[in-house]
Parts: sequence; structure tokens; C-alpha cells
Amino acid sequence: MKKLLAGLLPAMLVVAACGGGGGTAQGGGTEEVTLTLNWYPYGEHAPFYYGVKQGIFDKHGIKLKIQAGQGSGKTVQATGAGQTDFGWADTSALATAVEQGVPVKSVGVFLQTTPASVQFFSEKNIKKPEDLKGKSVATTAGDALTKTFPAFLKQNGMRESDVSIQNIDPAGKMAAVISGRTDVLLGFASDQGPTIKEKSGKDVGYLRFSEFGLNYFSNGLLAGKAVLQKNPELVKKMVAATQEAWSAAEKAPEAAAESMKGAAEQLPSPAVVLEQFRTTLTLLHTEATKGKAPGVNTADDWKKTIDTFQETGIIKETAEPSAYWEESVAPKG
Repeated sequence: MKKLLAGLLPAMLVVAACGGGGGTAQGGGTEEVTLTLNWYPYGEHAPFYYGVKQGIFDKHGIKLKIQAGQGSGKTVQATGAGQTDFGWADTSALATAVEQGVPVKSVGVFLQTTPASVQFFSEKNIKKPEDLKGKSVATTAGDALTKTFPAFLKQNGMRESDVSIQNIDPAGKMAAVISGRTDVLLGFASDQGPTIKEKSGKDVGYLRFSEFGLNYFSNGLLAGKAVLQKNPELVKKMVAATQEAWSAAEKAPEAAAESMKGAAEQLPSPAVVLEQFRTTLTLLHTEATKGKAPGVNTADDWKKTIDTFQETGIIKETAEPSAYWEESVAPKG
């Protein structure tokens, strides 16, 4: 029996570390913590890998395990259910989930201008949203853009029936556009576009939501309410480490992008990863947070985002920022 228990104990620790529940204590005062991304790793996520490589998370007592996601919607659900300690996901998906009663909150939005966009080969001559009429659109179920694209169309005087939606797995979206199976795809301007350009050798165009009347908070760090209540000190450590990692990566973009080497089989080339991260760095602030550290939010910016979500039908009713954002543990500075 002693031998059996000795053999089972390491496996039990691994399982505990991979689930939620607020981290697992390790030697030296560190805790194993899982972070589930919004998507498979790409340049936007460089600060997390850089923070691990530079020992920033270790310094804050966190042994960070980064996991690929399958869309912001699924990441938000997993975070609320305690299947991961923290999530990295789009605020529109968070707001929708909160309205549905999912027990999850933002602890700091880092991408404060949305990179959401419609992407296509420039040869398609798509210049404005109306040019999408009759076009086929590749998207992925569970992706944040499945919620915001209808709002984008509505904002620009169009209906969902004006386009043909095709649900495709994440890896297949780019292939669908490159092969001509679909005309456009929905994605982040800081993600798929540079990869498509490199693989096809063709110029890629964008209709950025933020340039056509629909801007809002995008990706940020999430925590389930259970973790916030049971282990607020862990949340504060994770928030502090994340902010420090983003600040460090912003000052060393090449090194940050290089730190992602080997992060995933789907990882783009080093040149694309760097381009993705440089694009991400243009999205970190609003007018109210310029000059402040990454991840610092204001209540007024939250109200603007919430109002935008309600006006465009992403959520039915507005609530105070505190319903979505736990300011007590959010980044400062």
C-alpha cells in the first residue's frame, strides 16, 4: 500500500496543478498555476513566455503553466468553472458569460483597443463593410468574434443574412482563405493576417472593427470568483507578475518574441511572431491610460465598453463595472 501511494502521489499533484482551484503549493514557496489562453500561442502571448523565461513569475512565487485555448468563449467558461486558475480572453466573451451567470471576472484588460477584424487578400478589393455583401466568412464557434461580428455588421447598416457564415476549426480558417474556399475570415489583426501573407506571398487587407465604429476592451486576464474569494493573494501575485512581464516585454520586443520558440506546433515563423507582438503593443492603451503601466484600467473606460456591448446587442442589460472587473486586485500604476 505504501508503494502504491508513493506512485500515485506525483500523478495526483500533476492533476491538481492542471486543474483550477487556485494553484498548487510547491517547494520554495511557489505555486503551480495554469493560464489558459484565448487561442493557440501567437505573438500577442509573448509576455507570458518572456516572463517565464526571465524568471518574473518565479520571482512572484508562481510556477506558470501556459495552455492553448480554443476561443475566448471557451476560456471564459473554463475559468469560471475552475478548470483553469486564470484565463486570457476577450472582454466581449466575458461580458456575455457574466450576463449568463458564469462566476468569472476580469482582473485587468491589457488590450484596450480591439484587434478584431475581417481579413482578406487585398486583391478582393474590399474597402468598407458594405463590400462584404454576398461574401463567405470563415469563423470558429466559441471565438469572441462570433459575438462581435453581428454587432459590427449592425453598426454598419448590415445584417447577418448579408454574408455566408462558415464555421471552421481554428487551423482551418487561414487555409480556407488561402485556398479560396472562403472570401474572408474573422480574426485579430495581430494574429492571422501576417501568417497568411507569409504563406501566400499576397498582401492582406483588413476591416478593423475599431476603424468602423466598434471599439471596445479586448483581451485581458480573468479569474474565477472561487479563486478570487479563496485565494486573493494568489490573484494579486499573478496580476503583479503579469503586469511586470508585459512591461518587460514591451521594452524588449525581439527578445520577447524569441522566448516563444517551441511554444506550439502551430506557432508562426519568428518574423511573424515579432510582427504580431509589435502590432499588439499598439493596442495597450486608451486616451485615459496612456503613459500608465500595461493592464491599468479606468472605470470610465469600462463603462464605455459596457455601453457599447449593450448598444450593439452583445449583452441585453448593462451593469456597473464591478460586475465584470475586480478592481481591488487589478494592476496599478
